[in-house]
Amino acid sequence: MNSLIKIIVVGITLLISSSISAQDFQGEATYKSKRKIDIKLDSTQMASGMADQMMEMLKKQFEKTYILNFNKTESIYEEEEALSAPNPQGMNMVMIMSGGSDILYKNIKEKRFVNQNESFSKVFLIKDDLEDIEWKLESETRNIGDYTCFKATTTREIEDIESGISFNGDKDLNTANKEPKMKEITITAWYTPQIPVSVGPGNYHGLPGLILEVNDGTETVICSKIVLNPKNASEIVVPENGKELTQEAYDKIMEKKMKEMEERYRSNDRGRDGENIEIRIGG
Repeated sequence: MNSLIKIIVVGITLLISSSISAQDFQGEATYKSKRKIDIKLDSTQMASGMADQMMEMLKKQFEKTYILNFNKTESIYEEEEALSAPNPQGMNMVMIMSGGSDILYKNIKEKRFVNQNESFSKVFLIKDDLEDIEWKLESETRNIGDYTCFKATTTREIEDIESGISFNGDKDLNTANKEPKMKEITITAWYTPQIPVSVGPGNYHGLPGLILEVNDGTETVICSKIVLNPKNASEIVVPENGKELTQEAYDKIMEKKMKEMEERYRSNDRGRDGENIEIRIGG
């Protein structure tokens, strides 16, 4: 009996996939992101209640909504505009982060991407080849909404940057002159063959179905809504504005700018009264 049920379920899934594959379709997926923040706060260095305000602000900072418009070969991934929360009264916070994208276009067929990104008041147009992701397809399944999803994993080496807080330019967290350490992380994705497109949120792609959830151990991005063949489908247009460069060239510029910003921030704070907080988010 159990075997019969499994065969019927698989058969239904394949019929749905074949039906979608047979038509020229477009879809829109909404994703929500959340980030695990593991920062230990020293109450002796902060005014009463400020720690709670800061953690709440950080939590909101990483709760974002993204829209992915896709067809069989192309996709556009953008963050949904939202008002940023103001800093708590009496607190000047500088968050030093890297990564992110304003408009990310991917062409799976041509194996290329275009990322229009505004950083440090300048607009960049990053054009490069899509990275081949070596996914390991697992047999484990789960449901996300109405879709049956399969598990896939991959590993990646990243810089081991510890999350931390610097009070008034505390030098203990200054890692600018230290050699970066590397660590291996495991990325887990859940994809559905019921929507047979090889795209997903952010830089993730290359699976035999739309990626509905991805987790890198620190950040989780999960799909909350899917509309296939929407009546008012957004046109997938390749971004064109910005200074054109490769991903490697962009990364070098960002690394230099981040170091300059850190040094300028510390120099400006020397001798200044009041409490200033610098936050580094690793991972």
